[in-house]
Amino acid sequence: MPASNPRIAILGLHLESNRFAPPVGKAEFEATLVLNGTAILDDARSEHPRQPGGGTGFIRAMDADGAWQPQPIMLADAGAAGCITREYLDELEREMRAGLEAALPLDGVYFAQHGAAVCTDGSDPDGRLFAMAREVVGARVPIVSVLDLHANVSQRMVDSADVLVAYRTNPHVDQYERGVECAAVMRELLGGLRPAVAFLRLPLVAPQVTQLTAVGAYADAIARGQACIDERVLNVSILGGFTYGDTPDNGMAFIVTTRGDKALAERLCAQLASATWTERERFVPRLTALEECISRAVACGEQPDLPALLIADVADNPGGGGRGNTTWLLQGLHEAGARQVLLGVFNDAALAAEAHARGLGARFEACFNSQEHDPRSQIYRAEVSVRHLSDGRIIGRSPGSRANMAIDLGATAVLDLGELQVVVISRRQQCIDPGYFENFGLDVRAARTVVVKSRGHFRAGFAVYFQPEQIIECDAPGLTSPNLANFDWRGFRRPIYPLDAEVSWQPAF
Repeated sequence: MPASNPRIAILGLHLESNRFAPPVGKAEFEATLVLNGTAILDDARSEHPRQPGGGTGFIRAMDADGAWQPQPIMLADAGAAGCITREYLDELEREMRAGLEAALPLDGVYFAQHGAAVCTDGSDPDGRLFAMAREVVGARVPIVSVLDLHANVSQRMVDSADVLVAYRTNPHVDQYERGVECAAVMRELLGGLRPAVAFLRLPLVAPQVTQLTAVGAYADAIARGQACIDERVLNVSILGGFTYGDTPDNGMAFIVTTRGDKALAERLCAQLASATWTERERFVPRLTALEECISRAVACGEQPDLPALLIADVADNPGGGGRGNTTWLLQGLHEAGARQVLLGVFNDAALAAEAHARGLGARFEACFNSQEHDPRSQIYRAEVSVRHLSDGRIIGRSPGSRANMAIDLGATAVLDLGELQVVVISRRQQCIDPGYFENFGLDVRAARTVVVKSRGHFRAGFAVYFQPEQIIECDAPGLTSPNLANFDWRGFRRPIYPLDAEVSWQPAF
């Protein structure tokens, strides 16, 4: 008999780890978002939540679906960054374990997770936390987790949870809906459903720019999976993975969950994975050289009959662990004299602070990226004037992945380099939507070229101004370059495509 007023624990680690970026510990998480206890519920039920939609959607759906007793424990979110330190992962696990034990007896556990965390000691943080929860609550208590479609799925994650539900859109515009789906799954499990799960991983590390879900190979894979959903098939999750985690668990993952039919789950999983494997060549990225990006921007400024251009600085995507401070496009566009250009958002707290100290209208020589020293993030100096100053607190606009969410960019300044306007922020984030310009007095519609430091999430928000054919992806240096030859990979299971040309694969069942 299912509990009429079930006690459901809520917890989660939201981290997408780039092994090539600096490690993150307690301070970095607390600077982004750490919620404890009832603060999780208060935030989810607020007008402008700060936590990702997977948590908000689950809580609101459970509220709407009937009686329940939420047992909120802890959510820790650092977004996309480096590897979590062993010390802070140990602390998180201790606090989460203590919270679960204090909440016993429990009827269910929900993880508002990302799924691509890596620890500095090379462990599997997501699988470790799932396994800890399973140890505390026992074999019969349902554990459900939402996952980003960039999660790197380990066998331990699959074995420790009952159901894993991944986003189906990239840019991620369905985080909230997947949280709602997880609530429905939890209700079914509480009603006695015993799911059957099949899991396969391809030796395919798809560069991030090839994982869009509007069109392309990954879109086709997602569509094939969703066509399988019926009264027998509970969920199909196809996870492209996060390349820069550089772990043995990298590789496109296929998870099929049925309502108790193991043979069906395995058959569908093998079919879906095999179909994608046969078209693996479609996951080779097509980038535009830095020099061509600059020349096309110059042409846009000189020829008003040309359509406006959006250049995605995909190699410096803070949403993938990039620092948001490379200067290749900034320098190239400025020195080439490109006209009517907007560039954002450039992460440089020291420069933003200097602009605030000097005040509106001040002119000075700006040093872009004076604080971080990396071969991929060089210094660039230019004369600027301060055009706009802000505290950087805005609300995300629809239909981006942070729609209606409270966003804090920290002290923000718009610096005028003549024909080039740069939005400088203090809290590292990718440029999700036009509001990252328009909230600071800049007109995206009037610009001839817009440069965004983002890999793909900008596409949803900027679709109101730019069609796909107006968008190019720049091949420049950076921590999130889709050009996989730019990195020293150490963690992948080799051979793996497309790094290795000769790779064979057959489903295990």
